[in-house]
Amino acid sequence: MEFISVYVIGIIAIFILSGLKIVNQYERGVVLTLGKYTGLRQPGLRVIIPIFQRMVRVDIRTNTIDIPKQEVITKDNVTVNVDAVVYFKVTNAEKAVLEVANYVYASSQFAQAALRDVTGNVELDSLLGKRDEVSTQIKEIVDVQTEKWGIDVESVKIQNIELPQDMKRAMAKQAEAERERRAVIITAEGEKSAAAAVAAAAATLSKVPGGISIRTLQTLEKISVEPSQKTLFVLPAELTETFSKLLNK
Repeated sequence: MEFISVYVIGIIAIFILSGLKIVNQYERGVVLTLGKYTGLRQPGLRVIIPIFQRMVRVDIRTNTIDIPKQEVITKDNVTVNVDAVVYFKVTNAEKAVLEVANYVYASSQFAQAALRDVTGNVELDSLLGKRDEVSTQIKEIVDVQTEKWGIDVESVKIQNIELPQDMKRAMAKQAEAERERRAVIITAEGEKSAAAAVAAAAATLSKVPGGISIRTLQTLEKISVEPSQKTLFVLPAELTETFSKLLNK
């Protein structure tokens, strides 16, 4: 009899202990009694009735879904490969368990479809230059659907946009041509500024008596330092001006 009593007590103890459940701070426990939803358990030590009740833990922390690379044809008929990441969290554990079989997989599939739809309706330039706007459109579409499952999509980020090789070469040539164009413009602007400075200096020197002569002598001094086979005959500036006046009469 003692053996039977100990055996019964052991079974009862195991039965009671099996009904003790720990819900972590970042979880919520959805309790089903005989298959029917009967409540939500908050973090801490919780008790359920074994056999008759079952508890499903739901993680309510921010989670991520990697959207694998998708081949998409943009609005201007360019084939690109695009991938993204979705940040989401469960806001209603009851719906996440009761409304969808696997909320992570369902959200991933819907995000893939939304990614293809949105990127397929924009041109390549918009896709490359307005990633944030495209990502926001995808987020809004996915958020409308996942809200029914008790899920809040916090953000969607497009990560990589892979272009065809011929498109990469064309864009590289275009970028190189643009750099050359800017270099020519910068050089021309520099020459223009230099010419304006020289003209201003010449005008100033012409107003000073003997200014041109002094500048000429400075130039000759620089030339004479370097060996040269040329012989220069320099006439005074005043004499040159005199000849110019006589020729103009």
